[in-house]
Amino acid sequence: MSVSAAPHETDVLIVGGGGAGTSAALHLALRGTRVILLERGQIGGQASGVNYGGVRQQGRHPAELPIARRSREIWGRLPELIGSDAEFENTGHLKLARNAAEEADLVAYLDVARDHGLPLQFMGNNEIHETYPFLGPTVVAGSFAPEDGVANPRLLVPGIAHAARSAGATIREFMKVDAIHHDGHQFLAEAGGEAFRAPVMINTAGFWGGAIAERFGESAPIAPFNPNMLVSEPMPYFIVPNLGVVGGNVYLRQTRRGNIVFGGGFGISDPSVPWSRPLPEASRVIMGLAIALVPALASATVIRSWTGIDGEMPDHIPVIGPSRTTPNLFHAFGFSGHGFQLGPAVGSILAELVLDGRTDIPLDAFRIDRFAAVQ
Repeated sequence: MSVSAAPHETDVLIVGGGGAGTSAALHLALRGTRVILLERGQIGGQASGVNYGGVRQQGRHPAELPIARRSREIWGRLPELIGSDAEFENTGHLKLARNAAEEADLVAYLDVARDHGLPLQFMGNNEIHETYPFLGPTVVAGSFAPEDGVANPRLLVPGIAHAARSAGATIREFMKVDAIHHDGHQFLAEAGGEAFRAPVMINTAGFWGGAIAERFGESAPIAPFNPNMLVSEPMPYFIVPNLGVVGGNVYLRQTRRGNIVFGGGFGISDPSVPWSRPLPEASRVIMGLAIALVPALASATVIRSWTGIDGEMPDHIPVIGPSRTTPNLFHAFGFSGHGFQLGPAVGSILAELVLDGRTDIPLDAFRIDRFAAVQ
């Protein structure tokens, strides 16, 4: 593709407009940094905008918990930061066990949570059914995280992007990056027939972040991840907490409007288009699992299903941190279906890495070169 004009100059070039990318743009712009963000589609159009909407700390990999704890603090002050709460509600997250092995998993995680200051309340069989009488008999125990909640994924990223633009960031949609390289001094990118140049680049391109890293000699074994999602017609409001299960094969929540949002299993996609769709077979399985958890859902009517494209890493935790081959290149991608809650904090961490050269959040577990030994 030919480029007909002089490059747009900026301090930091961000590729990818999901939660992490827009949050990085916002936090950089708030500190007076010139930022241009390029998004191949619409802001929040993939993983950050089509997910379940869980704002969950409970059950995370221990390495993610420091990020999740910081992000929860940011979620609590979204209105002052971006002018919107993205319909965030502190409903709590109830993780359920359906057999003795799953109950043991809940008990073991109590120590992990305690080490990171995450409050949890364990409930045995009698207490869980007394507290939540809508649960079915397959449930034998539960763990309640009172600080967790839910939000509307279709509102979060547009809200962050609006605040970033107001702070001075330039955000360009439908700008697929066709070429990108480092000339020894700066990053040069071509997108939409235009050129962009910056001394610093942030790669928050979701599934496509792996291909960008590859251009700089860093291999990340990322695969497309397409969570299968459904929503029901409105029902009388009766499920307050965000519900999940050990193993994660079904999760559900009820909006204040009464709709049941639930998911599990996977759809299909072709990231080269990009194109994705849910699968009816997976949807039927989800429905059965949801009814087993909450029998009253047997009368619900599903009105829509969807999926999107996220990136999944072999160890199910993302790549976050500096490139190991190219100075002033930073990555944050491969969130494996659970980056929605983390996005606001990841952006703030990236801004710290760029402007301060450090962050107080431990990132060693997320190094991109952690896969080198197994390839």
